[in-house]
Amino acid sequence: MKTDHIIALISQVREKSNAFILSKLKELGIEGLAPSHGAILVNLFRESPLAMKELALRIGRDKSTLTSLVNKLEKLGYVEKQNDPSDSRVTLIALSLSGDELQPDFDYVSAKLLGRAFYGFSEPEKEQVVRLLERMKGNF
Repeated sequence: MKTDHIIALISQVREKSNAFILSKLKELGIEGLAPSHGAILVNLFRESPLAMKELALRIGRDKSTLTSLVNKLEKLGYVEKQNDPSDSRVTLIALSLSGDELQPDFDYVSAKLLGRAFYGFSEPEKEQVVRLLERMKGNF
């Protein structure tokens, strides 16, 4: 089996999964969000508020990229910026009420996405794919 197209294959999976996510969000009547907003919202569903620096670390994005993504989420009404009461230099990002209400929809889209991605895979195969991709990511 040829393996020299692995990066192109990963890219194609990413493109197809992003299109799938957008189609599911549209079905739910959620517009304006991009797949890149997902990691931010998922982390805030788990813990809100979070400092920008911590959020950037958790999603693996630099602060300038995160800032533009958060600004868009704020404009859409899903997050709010707050000053950290213990350090005025720190900006906290918190879910708004509208953002918090997205969680059930995100859980639904995530379940559908994973169901599609792993269709026909056994549990050991799923674990192996994830383990190998984590290892590959670590090589970079």
